[in-house]
Amino acid sequence: MSEWDLGKLAEKFEHVLSQLEQARRFNKQRYQAATLEAAARLLPLEGGVELLFEHAARYDRAGLFVDTAWDNPETLLPGLVRTSLESGDRVTVTIELLSELRLLALARGLHCHAGVPGEQARHFLTQVLALNLDYLLAGPAESSRVRLGNSAPAVDRVFRLLLAGIDFADILGSLVTEIQRMLAQRPIQVDSIKSMITQIAVARARGDDASESAGAEADLLVRALFGPSSSCADDPGLDVFEQRLAALEPDGLLAEARQFAEHMHGVGLVSDYHAQFLRWALASGREELLADALGLSSTGIDVLRCYQQLVHRLVGRAVHPQTAQCVYSLAMMLESGVLYAPPIAPALWRQIDLPLSPHCETLLTFAFGNAVPATDRLLAGALAILGQPLGIGQGNNPTCQSARAISMWAYNDPDYLLYLIQQAARFDEVVMHFEGTPISSAGVAATDLRQLPLDTDPVSVLLVPHLDKIYHHMGQLCADRGDDPHRWVNPEFHGWWVGRSFNLAVDLESGQLTAYRDFISRFYRSYHPYYNGNQPIIHPQPAGLAITDSNGAFVGWHAITLIRVALDQEGAMRVYFFNPNNDSGQNWGGGVQVSTDGHGERHGESSLPFAELVSRLYLFHAEAENSQAGSEPERGEVTEVMQMAVGSWASSRVQGVPAENEEKEN
Repeated sequence: MSEWDLGKLAEKFEHVLSQLEQARRFNKQRYQAATLEAAARLLPLEGGVELLFEHAARYDRAGLFVDTAWDNPETLLPGLVRTSLESGDRVTVTIELLSELRLLALARGLHCHAGVPGEQARHFLTQVLALNLDYLLAGPAESSRVRLGNSAPAVDRVFRLLLAGIDFADILGSLVTEIQRMLAQRPIQVDSIKSMITQIAVARARGDDASESAGAEADLLVRALFGPSSSCADDPGLDVFEQRLAALEPDGLLAEARQFAEHMHGVGLVSDYHAQFLRWALASGREELLADALGLSSTGIDVLRCYQQLVHRLVGRAVHPQTAQCVYSLAMMLESGVLYAPPIAPALWRQIDLPLSPHCETLLTFAFGNAVPATDRLLAGALAILGQPLGIGQGNNPTCQSARAISMWAYNDPDYLLYLIQQAARFDEVVMHFEGTPISSAGVAATDLRQLPLDTDPVSVLLVPHLDKIYHHMGQLCADRGDDPHRWVNPEFHGWWVGRSFNLAVDLESGQLTAYRDFISRFYRSYHPYYNGNQPIIHPQPAGLAITDSNGAFVGWHAITLIRVALDQEGAMRVYFFNPNNDSGQNWGGGVQVSTDGHGERHGESSLPFAELVSRLYLFHAEAENSQAGSEPERGEVTEVMQMAVGSWASSRVQGVPAENEEKEN
């Protein structure tokens, strides 16, 4: 196409963009389609992507993304970009590519968007490029090219512009750091991390440049996934690997087992070869290798010996190359000693041979494919939750209550969680009670599978729809009581251990801060060891945060779990909590940077200094006697907390300033 044709299409785009800019919000949709169509014609052309990039700020402000899934860039997930690009839908591909150009403009300081500073936009694009390096290195695989169809040239041009804006060596170094940061949280879902490491492996094989330190760390990640032991160091494939194992002497097999365990515990990832090694060891009568292959301490070894038959069955049914990550969870479960609790072993025996309902079978197959039987997939998911209660994330599901509940039960009441899994998997129904009234989730099985949250772990895929329905029903039953429904719902939904003293920082009707100084003091008297008589948190407690972005602006209400309060290595008192997001390391503005590693956190925990956590707190439960009996905190510290809150999420919630309209806690 000639420059003259490009010019005509550019004029057309300018015209429809101007119409979109002038349209009122309720009428934006009418002009969005025309703008997207004009953009779609420009994207494949030489110079078209650059022209659209120059207009990124304009079409973003004009409302091109209004009422679409791309409207709030701070909520976008890098792992979903590929799905959009390979959807086969021209409009979806176009809007995704325009969104990446918008983020590039933010990353380069050419555009501003509330909630997305340039550093965050750059970080997002680094992950997007890492997850889609095959588009740039050797072109997408044949299956991907088929799905891209006529969109392939547009995708190629946009990705090359992104790469020009973010140097590859920088991508590799940032990517390695990002993967290490994510793995330090020990997430259950690691598919996106494995995809990124796969792309790193391709790039390293091509000899792409990287700093010496980044290259060494990248190679360690690649080795942990594709060659953690001597017999699979060259990534020979599972069949060849098994042949090599059969030829090894006992000392060689022991060395293999220990190499697998070293990489698993050191990095946090489990190789497919590791899963195959465990299966081979059991099938060939080498059960004595399990303890070393799992990297167990004396505690884990004792549990393994007590429950040897059960563990062997769990490995035989749950551990497959496709479910390899559950090997780490199994090791953690044995180390925790949870099997010593009388109900757990029989509940797991029940889970091993649990008959699934047709709906459950279809749901799990739809979400995860049929390479592994649905029963085994669910069993692996149950092991993942039990071994890593703080590794669960809510995926792209917009609710956080159910993810928090699953984590809390796995942490504090695992036999109850196994009971709920059994009920949902076998009978397509979960029944819970609210103040003596049974509440059923019956009917969830009739929901279109495409409308269910499928981007989470197997247990969440199964349970979250049931739990969401019950939780919302509980809220409806107490909606007219004149107070926040969480006062009654949280103890009934989560468990008897939830403190009955309910504390809320804002007035329910006006949204204004109410008795805020007393609210802060009650939290100190309830949870700070210096003011509550050095009483630890016995059971995890639900709490609600006012989440803010990196500028300190209010984003929304969010459910977390308070786990413990303790001094860190530097003597600072910190609150350690569970955040059911897939990534808990977040910048909440005003110097409030959530830590996930390096300040005494155990895997899966987030932490903040005590005052900083309280500055974002708006709801908590406690034992009534604790908040009454504790001593008053220092007035200066309470004032500091108030200033941090009023300087961020509560800026419009002080007396005399109208409150904005926000949705309730997710």
